[in-house]
Amino acid sequence: MINLLIELVLAFFVGILAGIITGITPGIHINMVAAILLSLSVSLLLHFPPIILIVFLVSMSISHTFIDYIPSIFLGAPDEDNFLSILPGHEMLNQGKAYDAVVYTLYGSLTGLIIILLFSPIFLLYLPVIYPYAQRIMIFILLLTAFFLIYFEKNKRILALVMFLMAGLLGLASLNLNITDSLLPLFTGMFGVSSLITSVIKKQRIPLQKITSIKKIKMKKKSFFKTCLASLVASPLCSFLPGLGSGQAAIIGSEISGELDRKEFLFLVGSVNIIVLGLSFITLYAVNKYRTGVAATSARIMQLSLGDVYIILGAMVLAGILAFFLTIFIARFFTKFISKVNYQILSLVVIIILFILVFIFSGWLGILLLIVSSALGLVCILLGVRRTHLMGSLLIPAIIFYL
Repeated sequence: MINLLIELVLAFFVGILAGIITGITPGIHINMVAAILLSLSVSLLLHFPPIILIVFLVSMSISHTFIDYIPSIFLGAPDEDNFLSILPGHEMLNQGKAYDAVVYTLYGSLTGLIIILLFSPIFLLYLPVIYPYAQRIMIFILLLTAFFLIYFEKNKRILALVMFLMAGLLGLASLNLNITDSLLPLFTGMFGVSSLITSVIKKQRIPLQKITSIKKIKMKKKSFFKTCLASLVASPLCSFLPGLGSGQAAIIGSEISGELDRKEFLFLVGSVNIIVLGLSFITLYAVNKYRTGVAATSARIMQLSLGDVYIILGAMVLAGILAFFLTIFIARFFTKFISKVNYQILSLVVIIILFILVFIFSGWLGILLLIVSSALGLVCILLGVRRTHLMGSLLIPAIIFYL
């Protein structure tokens, strides 16, 4: 028993370390580490109980999700789960408030952990019953989300519709091409490279960044409850229904809550990503369905018991608390560093790194997809249309899936 406890603690901290490395490194996703772990699992399981590997995956996933907002906001290098944070995050970077932007995502992530704990008993009890009915109504939710997404672009609805449809076609094409991890070049181009190219063209300089006291970075009660409600409604659906993920959940949540300012949107994205990730493990136990790569890997390693679920929830909470403080520490370093470098050169370096990573993981077709998606993102920027409409790349394939 003592040996098992020691192994659990070691797996937890090694997972945290792995999450820091994957989170801070642009383009490296936890699914890649999960795939490597799965390939080694036969050998590892000769020496460790399966729950040890699961705790490693859980702690890595949580710490990665917290820390991954740093390269997304400071460098414009998105992960496929947090790419939406670039939009308001880059704006706050230009205002000298990138550190504040990271903290708002952390607030959302911590709140998401609390929501997971509240929702887990409900999921465990009622998900097997409501799962078939939820599948039937999802098409209507997606159609309404697409409608309101375009409707709220008051002055440029036609352009918004065109961008939405073009992104949808690109999303469908990327899914039908023989590309490994097609979302990497798709989102990196639309939300990352397009922003970085714009910064280079405009010869953008990053203003001196401020480190605000945590006590002064606050949300109004109304904003807090509004975004929490949006997370509560959207995330559980997207945590167990096929064809949906945290990106769709964030868009659905933003449409439910109405117009969101930058702080609210960052909070929402942070909350949604954690909830979808966390509840995917609960879903795996309740209905034997998985919605994330780490949950899928866990399913192949072992069949979860209720006791395992309790251990996973505990690891999530502890990893989240530790990752909160680690992310603040790392974000402070980036805040002091970013304004001292030539942002044009940094942007070019990051673009080159992203192209190299896409080539490594997705090949030449991935590079082609990256170029096209970057061009689509640039068109949105030049036309003054919100890039959230590019979420058509996920919504349209999901709508077709449910038709």
